[in-house]
Amino acid sequence: MRKWGPLVAVCLGTFMLLLDVTIVIVALPDMAGSLGASLSELQWVIDIYALALAALLLGAGAAADVTGRRRVYAAGTAVFALASLACGLASSPAVLIAMRGLQGVGGAAMFATTLSLLGSAYQGKDRSVALGVWGAVSGAAAAIGPVLGGVLTQALDWRWIFFVNLPVSALAIWMTLRCVPESTGQGERRVDAAGTVAFAAFAGALTFAVVRADAEGWVSAPTLVTLAVAALALAAFVVVERRAAHPLLDLRLLRRPSFAVVMLAALAFNAAAFGVLPYTSIWLQTLMGLSPVRGGLVVLPLAVASFVVAAVGGRLLHGVSPRLVIGVGLVLIGGGTLAQGVLDESTGWGVLVPGFVLTGIGVGLVSPALAGAALASVPPHNAGMAGGAVNTFRQLGYALGVAVFGTVLTSRMTDSLHGVTGNAQEAAHALAGGGAAALRGQVPDEALHAAFASGLDGAALVAGAAGVLAGLAVLVFLRPAAPARPGHDTVKAPVPTG
Repeated sequence: MRKWGPLVAVCLGTFMLLLDVTIVIVALPDMAGSLGASLSELQWVIDIYALALAALLLGAGAAADVTGRRRVYAAGTAVFALASLACGLASSPAVLIAMRGLQGVGGAAMFATTLSLLGSAYQGKDRSVALGVWGAVSGAAAAIGPVLGGVLTQALDWRWIFFVNLPVSALAIWMTLRCVPESTGQGERRVDAAGTVAFAAFAGALTFAVVRADAEGWVSAPTLVTLAVAALALAAFVVVERRAAHPLLDLRLLRRPSFAVVMLAALAFNAAAFGVLPYTSIWLQTLMGLSPVRGGLVVLPLAVASFVVAAVGGRLLHGVSPRLVIGVGLVLIGGGTLAQGVLDESTGWGVLVPGFVLTGIGVGLVSPALAGAALASVPPHNAGMAGGAVNTFRQLGYALGVAVFGTVLTSRMTDSLHGVTGNAQEAAHALAGGGAAALRGQVPDEALHAAFASGLDGAALVAGAAGVLAGLAVLVFLRPAAPARPGHDTVKAPVPTG
């Protein structure tokens, strides 16, 4: 136990924090009914967690290097556990959203330290084994999230998707303090607090503007003001990073075409593969009448395909250019998402399965290759920054994807419901937020099915196009890494996150 204790402790935390990215998807209709949550509030339940991870990952990694990685990991797990308890006890959407944000803060502290803790605890072959197990656990967390969420929601209550984190967190903290050695970073790295705040303000304002744009209007004063705040925050981030002695992200790296295109791939990857799934889950349960468990099982082909391809592809594709693996994988994700846009008022959930499988194959190709491609595109001394940037852009892509595709969904629904009901926009938002049952007395059932199908088709079209275009960009612009010169350090890519 002493030998593998650090691995178990780190994998417990990793499993929880990545599980909570997807476990809420199947519980959204029950949350809406229990708390009276609107569509935009449901979007924020998902987005605020991903945004906190994206905004704080790089800063948390720097803080851990300075103050101690084990200390930051244990503290992050404690924050995550307390926030999970508060999520489960939430009495209103506002409280749930705030506590999901706090969950993301704790998750960022955990996520930022996992690889460095394993790297300091294991060497040689043991390190390879540990990273392989950690990678498998990361993939399993994403795969099991919708299914476990469905089981807990149906058998107990949606609140148990958060309560289940408490015993696991307690065990993870105990094992961390008992088994994991403390470690710190080398050199005199400092926490870039100003950069962290500026990036968080940019990501939050941009996502808020997109979430509210459909209700307020893209050219309305609130939307334009929020977009202006996002632009100012981005400009402040650029200024801060150019002047900082220890920046979160060395902006000179973005001048490297390969690094820039890998960041674009990371952004598009999570958006195209997963950004439509929350709305698909609401459709499955409120229009198709599936239970939470069956709703989670419908998405399982995507998870299983990605897990199998990632496990098998690692051996079969060894030595194949990341340009081909990532580029082809993103095109497959885009194609699979496009194949999900085939719904009409009479189609059932079964038509989605081929698209889920194709998307899963693409996810299995892209996920293991992204981190290695990022590391290969920068000098060895920037490896940690590059790995953190990939995870940051992935989470930001998911948050923005949920926001953008939600706007597309409700816009198409509104168009479909014009002439059917007095206030088409209000009805569209209620339908997308899981309120089909309340609308059935006012709107014909066939019109509800047609509207939701139209919305999902539109969202899938935009998401699929994003995946295909990102894949083509990778195939055109990503260049092989130059071989290391004698006497220079080389960096072995860690297993990427889920």
